[in-house]
Amino acid sequence: MSPASTGASAVVDAAPSVSSPDSRMAPGGPGYRRMSLALFLAGVATFALLYSTQALLPLISGDFGVAASDASWTVAAATGGLALFVLPMSALSERYGRRTVMTASLAVAVTVGVLVPLAPSLGALVVLRAVQGAALAGLPASATAYLAEEVRPKALVTAIGLFVAGNSVGGMSGRVITGWVAQEWGWRAAVAAIGVLAVGCAVAFRLLLPAPRHFTPGSLRPGDLVRTVRGHLSDPLLCRLYAIGALFMTVFGGVYTVIGYRLTEAPFSLPQGVVGSVFLVYLVGTVSASTAGRLVGRLGRRGSLYLAGGTTAAGLLLSLAGSLALVLLGLVLITAGFFAGHAVASSAVGRTATTGRAQAAALYQSAYYIGSSAGSTVGALAFHTGGWAGTVGVGLLAVIGVVAITLLGTRAARRETVVATA
Repeated sequence: MSPASTGASAVVDAAPSVSSPDSRMAPGGPGYRRMSLALFLAGVATFALLYSTQALLPLISGDFGVAASDASWTVAAATGGLALFVLPMSALSERYGRRTVMTASLAVAVTVGVLVPLAPSLGALVVLRAVQGAALAGLPASATAYLAEEVRPKALVTAIGLFVAGNSVGGMSGRVITGWVAQEWGWRAAVAAIGVLAVGCAVAFRLLLPAPRHFTPGSLRPGDLVRTVRGHLSDPLLCRLYAIGALFMTVFGGVYTVIGYRLTEAPFSLPQGVVGSVFLVYLVGTVSASTAGRLVGRLGRRGSLYLAGGTTAAGLLLSLAGSLALVLLGLVLITAGFFAGHAVASSAVGRTATTGRAQAAALYQSAYYIGSSAGSTVGALAFHTGGWAGTVGVGLLAVIGVVAITLLGTRAARRETVVATA
């Protein structure tokens, strides 16, 4: 079937002729910088929109007269919508092209973003956020698959790290902007400001991203999709990576959903603008994600995951202190550990899956954002019942899970080595 008959762009996503792997992009080569900047901006828009209400939860609670656990659904609904739709959207990207699906996803998400500040009730806000999350579902998995196809394998971890770094900048800028705007004009104006930022990122993304040269259209037949998904879920390594992504995001989602409540309450009692500025620690995540490739080169994948888990756990324990400086240092360590672990795990999915890369990445993203929704909801409930210590307890259990799963991978690798040398 021709691109014209499927509705795909013949220029943007036409199937290429067979070409040498050397024609894929690499650092310093043609198109690499444009591609890196485009996907960096896509990452900025994704996290800025997805978590646009997270730093505003105390204000939303006050406006609608609801508890933290109720307001947290404005975050959980968005991440849950993304988790549910990421697999179907990845199937569309296999047929119509990565760039096409990513562009459409951003366009719908920023359009919904115009309506979010107008929500008349908490229920309406939650529904709009769920739709926005579902729209964004076309971006993460398609971006990972695009990179796996268009970037040379040795540069893949670094390239995905830059995309994840864009996530961290989006998360940081979204929270900082919303914090200061909300302090002056309220949470609705703050969410509107994020919408404007996302529109700019979406336009720049579409103008910068090079047309794919190694994409081959796949099938939309449900049977093919089911077989591909079943194959990925039967791969022990992929399943371990999915679980690791979910557990890391459980920690991150819980901590950053609740931290605003902790810092605006006694003994810290910080104003909303200052609380928003606390999210500048996301810059640490930008660095740790973008350097994940070098970390894997030195420690290997499992060694990097052990280090990321240990760093996250140390940050959780530090955040229990009554000193604001130690709490902030704890957030720095949590952020660095999370983004490094996420970059390592997500890039490993791209390298492990040799077929159905979009579906493999989609399953990772689905698990990842299910972890975010669970972390947001459970972390808020734990805070309601046990204070900050309760939220930290949930995070530590998730980190223990990361270490345990990585240990299983280490033992499996050792058994394979023994069998191979026997």
